Amino acid sequence: MLISITSTTPDATDLGYLLHKHPDRVRSVDVGFGKAHVFYPEATPDRCTATLLVEVDPISLSRRRKGSQTQSLEPYVNDRPYAASSMLSVALGRLFGSAMAGSCEARPELVDTALDLEIEVPVVAATGGEEVLRRLFEPLGYEVGCSALVLDDQFPDWGDSRYLAVHLSGSVPIQSALQHLFVLLPVLDGRKHYWVGPDEIDKLLRRGGDWLRSHPDHEFITRRYLRFGGLAREALARLSDGIDDSDRVDEAQDVAEAEVERPLSLNEQRTLAVLAAVERAGGGRVADLGCGEGRLLQRLLDQSFVSALLGIDVSIGALERAERRLRLGQMSERRRDKLELAQGALTYADDRLVGVDVATVVEVIEHIDPERLDVFARVLFGRSAPATVIVTTPNSEYNVHFERLTPSRLRHGDHRFEWTRSEFQNWAVEVSEQYGYSADFLAIGPDDPETGPPTQMVVFRRAEMAL
Repeated sequence: MLISITSTTPDATDLGYLLHKHPDRVRSVDVGFGKAHVFYPEATPDRCTATLLVEVDPISLSRRRKGSQTQSLEPYVNDRPYAASSMLSVALGRLFGSAMAGSCEARPELVDTALDLEIEVPVVAATGGEEVLRRLFEPLGYEVGCSALVLDDQFPDWGDSRYLAVHLSGSVPIQSALQHLFVLLPVLDGRKHYWVGPDEIDKLLRRGGDWLRSHPDHEFITRRYLRFGGLAREALARLSDGIDDSDRVDEAQDVAEAEVERPLSLNEQRTLAVLAAVERAGGGRVADLGCGEGRLLQRLLDQSFVSALLGIDVSIGALERAERRLRLGQMSERRRDKLELAQGALTYADDRLVGVDVATVVEVIEHIDPERLDVFARVLFGRSAPATVIVTTPNSEYNVHFERLTPSRLRHGDHRFEWTRSEFQNWAVEVSEQYGYSADFLAIGPDDPETGPPTQMVVFRRAEMAL
């Protein structure tokens, strides 16, 4: 399946900054049900096109279904590799998640800039045809063009299929265009190719935001996107109350991830493992990067081996929740002097991290776009260079043990990736060799002989400290 987004706004190659994908390179990722690739057929100052190609493997996908006894050919003969659907929506979120969130570190002034865009989707599964297509996109400011695809050009009497070739054009910010496509492609299809649970409400509100609330067909969109009446009613109630802020969505996604991992008490095991690693490293000045709402900070604050504590997170809302959790306003002056909370991004140089003894990065790197991990490593290991860095991340091999997860789903809605053990170790060894650290790997949680543990941890120690 294909989708192409073209900017004709000078300089058109600014599209590469917004999408976080360089026009001279092909970017490929595994999306669970196949491979997705981003490439640029053209990139000139006057016209720049980014194309997303998704290669779905329907045979492999069908064979991974547990307990399926069907004798039908449907799992093997279907439109999934060709027609834009919820699978394309998943790929958009995986590859363009930062752009969809409104992030553009290199050129932040571009985020709110309306671009002259042309969007081509050669095959769209459209339940309701052209009428529904226009109902969905025209109120958002697009000019809509489409043509029906015949069932079989050898048998014209059979008539048209339910598939459309779609062309959209309009002047909109790229963030808005991606959000519109992410939500409305599954709505056009009228079905989803994965389990729809309560976390889909948060995903809809996160990507829908104000444009969905003001859309004249917001109820139709909500009901089609969520499929189940109870979920749709809750989403519509939250829309009418104006509850769609990203902090609440992030909090709900954290809850969803915790529910997946709850049978293992994994959060507690992670916390204890990190506390022990900080103590072995000698403690001192400790920074928790991506501190969230302060669960680890709360435990570190009580440790005698921690002399000073810095919590950094990109989300102001998360830091406000951390203040409430830690009861900052009720702390004694001595404890308050020990702690600092600060807003910051992990891919920007931060003078506050220079001189830190131990940095903890707990369940954070998987929220960073893979192509930005080298910047994260350069900022943390190269510039700040703490004596010890402790990193944890999910082990994707273990996901088969979680009943709540389908094969294509990640544990958290904002994860950009989840690594296998070998992928994590390869990254950690490369970082340690490049910046002069040693790397020791530890398992957190039950260490299955086939899949390994649910969480993997590495403790980096600067070479001179390891002597």
